[in-house]
Amino acid sequence: MSVSAPAPMPQPTPTDRAMQIAFGYVPSICLHVAVELKIPDLLAAGPRPVSELAKQTSTNEDALYRILRLLVSLGVFAEPAPRTLALAPPSEVLRSGVPNSVRDLVLWGNDPFHFRVHAELMHSVRTGQPAVEKVVGMPIFDYFPTDPKESAVFNRAMTSFSSMVVSAVLEAYDFSGIHTLVDVAGGHGSVICSVLAKYPQMRGILTDLQHVLDGATECICSHGVQSRVERIACDFFRSVPPGGDAYLMKSIIHDWPDERALAILRNVHTALGAKKGKVILLEGVLPAGPEPHFTKVLDIEMLTFPGGRERSEAEYRALFERAGFRLTRVVPTKSPVCVIEAEKV
Repeated sequence: MSVSAPAPMPQPTPTDRAMQIAFGYVPSICLHVAVELKIPDLLAAGPRPVSELAKQTSTNEDALYRILRLLVSLGVFAEPAPRTLALAPPSEVLRSGVPNSVRDLVLWGNDPFHFRVHAELMHSVRTGQPAVEKVVGMPIFDYFPTDPKESAVFNRAMTSFSSMVVSAVLEAYDFSGIHTLVDVAGGHGSVICSVLAKYPQMRGILTDLQHVLDGATECICSHGVQSRVERIACDFFRSVPPGGDAYLMKSIIHDWPDERALAILRNVHTALGAKKGKVILLEGVLPAGPEPHFTKVLDIEMLTFPGGRERSEAEYRALFERAGFRLTRVVPTKSPVCVIEAEKV
């Protein structure tokens, strides 16, 4: 007896696609609620009834279930029995303290603060200026010191992102031959500490604003590299510390429009002095074609928050040339960033 093949799933209609995009913020804020309540952590030991989850999180059971039901439909969680929730692959990486956790990135990416800023996207479209400045009245990096809670959410997200990409970067790129590595605006030091841990002969200089550097002690000590890391506060638009033979920047140049990015790169050029040193950027690279790519989403984040942009390989090459560098290679990694290397000319 022949068995009929299952009917193919219907393809989304143009209306389906438009409505999915139009209401995309709803799953996003639901995800934020679930992660803020630590639902993935509560499910780590196995499936649990929503009644228990609601009791433990002091939430309304019906409202919580409706949030989680939507996320189940999107594959974030599983529902092995009616009103019983379990982890699925996406929620596994939303747990705290697990390898490659994206919990802190999610909490920043769909923080209600983001909704306030992106609600003013039309301001950026009409003026070309960051929407965040309309919302809080100042540039985002001036705002963070005035809002310790939001600053902490951002810094945890950046540390999480660094942890996610650094192993992929270390696998793809050989840092040997660098005597002193300067991490410009390196935050709490996750990237430079990981590089130094792998290359014990290397020394490092971690630079950032002073209030950021003050939070770097735990990361430096946990990597056991405190004797090889010097912390120097700086404003990279004015200068960066001399003494390095390579200058590393993760997710920095994309924060700024071309002229401000050039100011940073030219300050690195000056800091290198007579050395034939290099710049190493850890950034996404826009593809040349129309295919979906996360950098195209992140590009809107750059538009609305710091006022920067994501760039293609050709755009990075042109930017480097204007700053006195020559792009030497772009190394893909198993993460959202590439290693973009340039040499001083």
